[in-house]
Amino acid sequence: MSGMNEIDKSKVPQHIAIIMDGNGRWAKRKGLSRIFGHQAGVTAVRRITEACAEFGVKYLTLYAFSTENWNRPKEEVDALMTLLVDSIEKETPDLMKNNVRLLAIGDLGRLPEKAEQKFRNCMSQTDGNTGVNLVLALSYSSRWEITDAVKQIAKQVKEGSINIDKIDEDTISKHLTTNHIPDPDLLIRTSGELRISNFLMWQLAYSELYFTDVYWPDFDKEELRKAIVDYQHRERRFGKTSEQITENSKI
Repeated sequence: MSGMNEIDKSKVPQHIAIIMDGNGRWAKRKGLSRIFGHQAGVTAVRRITEACAEFGVKYLTLYAFSTENWNRPKEEVDALMTLLVDSIEKETPDLMKNNVRLLAIGDLGRLPEKAEQKFRNCMSQTDGNTGVNLVLALSYSSRWEITDAVKQIAKQVKEGSINIDKIDEDTISKHLTTNHIPDPDLLIRTSGELRISNFLMWQLAYSELYFTDVYWPDFDKEELRKAIVDYQHRERRFGKTSEQITENSKI
């Protein structure tokens, strides 16, 4: 049976965010080094990006490297940065072919110069693409992002360009690195961990959360379909009652 038959195309989440967890444990289970798990994770990124395009998802945000990941062993961090550069160079032609636009959120200035330049070049090349928006969170964490937004706003208040009494939720959202993309409808975390790990804490306020025991390298189109079907069976109320939602749907 085709999984597509179970998906309501009118209710596909427009933005899916994923915490890609389990690369290291996947590799360890197979008796391999952690970097082999990260390499398999790159293949999963390609697979899920293609599936999102098929299902009609407009934005796919992937938690690729957190600010806390800089504290991992230097050998692993160096290998990850090398993998990032190599993957960007290798995948850019396919991104162009598949009409995928590459975006980024995070403190890109902390990346090695070569990695940052390669990444920015790829974003520039794909900027005109109109298919799936693939957003990579690199050197990202919510606490860093919110702290940075507060600093920006405080500076503008000091300069007199923002009235402190006019600061609202929209003001904060506009100063986050995600100001150019909509909030996620659905967050997926792989590997069985039940936390959001400092990821998009402001943006996930009303997102649906989906946790799976599947390690990221094994997460495929069928697993994504399951997550979307589960999402479509939920009622998103945004603080309202079920009756209000039902009434609004009739208008």
